[in-house]
Amino acid sequence: MANKFLDLLKTRDWLLADGATGTNLFEVGLETGDAPELWNIDEPEKIYNLQKSFVDAGSDIILTNTFGGTRNRMKLHKAEDRVAEINTAAVKITKRVADEAGRPVVVAGSMGPTGDIFEPVGSLTREEGIAAFREQAIALAEAGADVLWLETISAPEELEAAVTACSETGLPIVTTLSFDTNGRTMMGLTPGDFAGRVKELSTVPVAYGANCGVGASEMVTALQNMAMCAKEGDVLVSKSNCGIPEYVDGAIRYTGTPELMADYARIAVDSGIKIIGGCCGTSPNHVRHMRDALDNHTRGPKPSLDEIVARLGEISNGAREMNEAGPLGAKPKEQTGGGRRRRGRDPKRKAADDGKMPGQE
Repeated sequence: MANKFLDLLKTRDWLLADGATGTNLFEVGLETGDAPELWNIDEPEKIYNLQKSFVDAGSDIILTNTFGGTRNRMKLHKAEDRVAEINTAAVKITKRVADEAGRPVVVAGSMGPTGDIFEPVGSLTREEGIAAFREQAIALAEAGADVLWLETISAPEELEAAVTACSETGLPIVTTLSFDTNGRTMMGLTPGDFAGRVKELSTVPVAYGANCGVGASEMVTALQNMAMCAKEGDVLVSKSNCGIPEYVDGAIRYTGTPELMADYARIAVDSGIKIIGGCCGTSPNHVRHMRDALDNHTRGPKPSLDEIVARLGEISNGAREMNEAGPLGAKPKEQTGGGRRRRGRDPKRKAADDGKMPGQE
């Protein structure tokens, strides 16, 4: 059976995904602590309007409003028994948007982490994790998603459980990790580690990469580091946060301008990334600028690390060291005496090393 997502991958040089869900819903009434997923039932037109605005801006892929749609996450809102209802409603909204687009638009079933730590560090067993992801994956697949989109994963145990569950549906799988802690996930995985581990999964995802993180420069560097360990033909995904969050006038605002995100999109394509989008803070206006940039861009050579920093901003020491180390990942030796001195870190670079950004505790 034909699959819209796989067909587009075969015929397009690049695909543009959407931007943020949660941070855009805050602009239309979502309160801190609310479950965005419940709006699939309670405020469906607001979800429809946001997703339609991304399609109108040029997105080829729209993620369903189901990031926290496992029973583990919905339990926090006393909705653990509504997993099928909530995920089904979400897909119906996104399918309506896609069907009205007048061009192929992919419905991607978003699946975020359970929020629990897997054994042996935590208490969640592999079997419990698979069951949680299975329940959500089946609901998304049966409602008509084109692809299952695992995002913001940080631990290898959770990645394996999620992919195992998703593979039971027969749908294509995309998976992205968040490299937000000095070039690694918070559980210690490097982009190179991920590129190797993804090939060892029971079902190999059709595309993989990174999302969220601490800004466009760190994101592109992570993907370049990942690409050094990727296989020929691998499809890489980049969904970067829109700059970094800052607390302004009582609200969190992201520093990324439409122009910066447009340049990020161009740099991502030049770095060999095929699926490009935004994450936290990315509005439809940002996506529109990204689409215009891609439509009018001729692919160029892979940008150097210095060029990425000059155009997009500072990166963490960890990401820099991995990039300089090459695909084998040997950490560069510290130089002493008359050797090159490491330059002092500005506040944003230090924040990236620590996995924190201004405005975050």
